[in-house]
Amino acid sequence: MTAETDLAPGMADEQKSNPLATIGRFFRRNLPRGLFARSLLIIVLPMLILQTVLVFVFMERHWQMVTSRLSAAVTRDIASIIDLLDKMPGRQDEIIRIAEDRMGLTVKVMPGDKLPPRKPVPFFSILDKTLSRQINKQINRPFWIDSSLGPKQVEVRLVIDGKRILSVVTQRDRTSASNSQIFLIWMFGTSLVLIIISILFLRGQIRPILALARAAESFGKGQKPAEPYHPRGAVEVRRAGMAFLQMRERIERQIEQRTAMLSGVSHDLRTILTRFRLQLAIAEDMKDLDSLNRDVDDMNAMLDGYLAFARGQSEEAEGELELTALLRQLEETAALHGKTLTTAMDGPPRVKVRPNAFSRLITNLATNAWRHADTVRIEARHSGRFLVVTVDDNGPGIVEAMRDEVFKPFFRLDEARNLDASGTGLGLAIARDIARGHGGDVTLSDSPMGGLRATVRVPV
Repeated sequence: MTAETDLAPGMADEQKSNPLATIGRFFRRNLPRGLFARSLLIIVLPMLILQTVLVFVFMERHWQMVTSRLSAAVTRDIASIIDLLDKMPGRQDEIIRIAEDRMGLTVKVMPGDKLPPRKPVPFFSILDKTLSRQINKQINRPFWIDSSLGPKQVEVRLVIDGKRILSVVTQRDRTSASNSQIFLIWMFGTSLVLIIISILFLRGQIRPILALARAAESFGKGQKPAEPYHPRGAVEVRRAGMAFLQMRERIERQIEQRTAMLSGVSHDLRTILTRFRLQLAIAEDMKDLDSLNRDVDDMNAMLDGYLAFARGQSEEAEGELELTALLRQLEETAALHGKTLTTAMDGPPRVKVRPNAFSRLITNLATNAWRHADTVRIEARHSGRFLVVTVDDNGPGIVEAMRDEVFKPFFRLDEARNLDASGTGLGLAIARDIARGHGGDVTLSDSPMGGLRATVRVPV
């Protein structure tokens, strides 16, 4: 046992230092949790990665190669013009005319030796970098490039002999690949269309799953769905929907059979109990008449408990419950029993629940508390989307090992507390059934007051 205890911190440190585990935790925390978002991410993310790789590969292999060759050709033409101007300075006008007619270059010779200040090179500009590299390689003279002269032109200025500046204007498509923008537009436009189609398709696939989830949630809460559920969508979703409908039908049939059986048993037993009451009312001279009447009352209470557990609370519709009025009523009832009960409310006083069922849940927990304690405190507060009600007392409590066992139907402990005075063992089972019928639960823990704390947590 000691070795395992000593090993656990080391394993935890190893997991913390493992980069793969860290990356996994990061993705688990930051990835979307919804099926629609995750499915869309599965489609979009590979598409974006593929297109990014294609762009960089295409830019590196195709555009750069084509731009390099075109820029090298233009640079050779410029170098030829410079050589002619150096060797035949008296024929400058003829050289400029030949460059315009034969090479398609607009050439000007201007006096001076100062070039305009260099402009910042765009990050994604292959032309500026490639053309600059070719000029340095073939001409090796001070130069200036303006690739923003116009959408279709590029200007290059070079210092010829320290006294003159040569200005050469050429078409952009002669220096670089001209289909880059069209390629990007088609690529990203096609991607946008595919993403829109994926969103529409996924929404159609997610709707049947959401409908199944709503139907299952309504059935779990014991509510009737707003609209009847019909399986639709993909084959797998239809199979899950049909399995849910069959399961719901079997459960409803079992509940109806159980309720019908207990109702019949209750009717027969109540008939016998009525006869007992009549006989007890006639037999005035019998001894222990009061104890027999109490036995009959206990049997009636037991039958009520059985029927309440069998029926559940599914037949009641949702409505608004005034919590402050319920808590005030509990304070008055506790005072009649000579107990001290204090309440606290934090949040809206009205909640949307099944009023009778929820009132019975809180009342039963409070009754159970003051039956075994002198001081009880009930606190209701809103925590996010949930209503949390805690019932604390200073009684003997329930040992931790038995706190889950006491929620089982018909489970009884001599030392355990029970909600029903008759001791049917259904009190806590009914309480949890009501809470779970609201989509929540009831749990037991130690109370700060020294006794037992019952915590009800239901969504509102």
